Amino acid sequence: MEFLIIFFLISFPLLGFWVYKQLRKKANTSTKITEYLIIVAFCISTVLFGCGLMLYGSHYTEAIDIVDGGYSPFALEHSLTLVTFFALAMFGIIKLWLKGRSAPPLLFVLSLIFVIIGIIMSVAVLLQISSNTQFYDSWLFFFLPVTYTVTAFILIFRCIGEEAISATNKHYSNKFLNYLNMKMANVSHQPVYVLVFLIPVFVIIVAILVLFGQEVNSITKVFTETTTWNFSTKTHPPFLDHRGHYLCTVAVCGDPTIVKPLRLGKRHGNEIVVNRQLLVANAFEELISDHFPSVHQVIRRFYDRFGYPLSKKINTPQKSNLVYRLMKPLEYFFIFCLYLFTKKPEEKIAKQYAL
Repeated sequence: MEFLIIFFLISFPLLGFWVYKQLRKKANTSTKITEYLIIVAFCISTVLFGCGLMLYGSHYTEAIDIVDGGYSPFALEHSLTLVTFFALAMFGIIKLWLKGRSAPPLLFVLSLIFVIIGIIMSVAVLLQISSNTQFYDSWLFFFLPVTYTVTAFILIFRCIGEEAISATNKHYSNKFLNYLNMKMANVSHQPVYVLVFLIPVFVIIVAILVLFGQEVNSITKVFTETTTWNFSTKTHPPFLDHRGHYLCTVAVCGDPTIVKPLRLGKRHGNEIVVNRQLLVANAFEELISDHFPSVHQVIRRFYDRFGYPLSKKINTPQKSNLVYRLMKPLEYFFIFCLYLFTKKPEEKIAKQYAL
């Protein structure tokens, strides 16, 4: 997964440049470097959002191991509603960028409505991901709604400026119409007028989605019928325990003359084979947890993410022996810290995984 993220971060600026060139052929405005940067930001943030959905794709009814992933912030059965509104919002963004105030009046108003709905959806997504105590990769969802919101406001203010200039140059023979025109030319909140049509358009979109099997309130259920997130109202089954300790694999599979298994231990009610390296590592983790809980949380998350997948590949005596030898310098460092900060280090080591 990390390799894919790096690959996309490198390749998507090139894709963004190609998309930029294709769209630029139909634009009425002059070329600006900021436009290309925004497109690249959209490409990268979309990939990160997709990676987030891959990591957090489980339904709230599934029992999962938190090392393998997390629960989706969006209800899958209502996701068509969210995708539809996002697609319409992107349509509005593209039309405002390419045409601006030169677009036909009805298309311009609809584009503004779609963009405003997209802003509301983006804020809802940001609020949804703002509270997730179980996991730490929710930042992957952050960039797309932020990129969209910033771009939307830039385009709206650009349209306001264009309309203000256009209105300033207009003159009506009717004094009342001319007065209203001049007032609107000086108003900086013209998009508010679009809100009059927002609800009817929203209702029409929802009605169409109902025909495709979505519920009337799918726009709220897509956030609420989830678990572990800010708007979640559902509970989930107990998290699955890891299928064995990472370093435990070394003690079980390695050559006994090298990894030196000592005894049986108990972890979460299950018997495991332990060696001194495992006992020392767990004692060091306990030391960090006692004195630096926030640091321990970061280390544990990193270890869960990378150590557990690696442990599943340590399934032969040769691999176990190699990992044991590679871990030796860390084991000595752990022992040094335990003897430096613990009054009775050997007692602390010996009590780990006691039966």
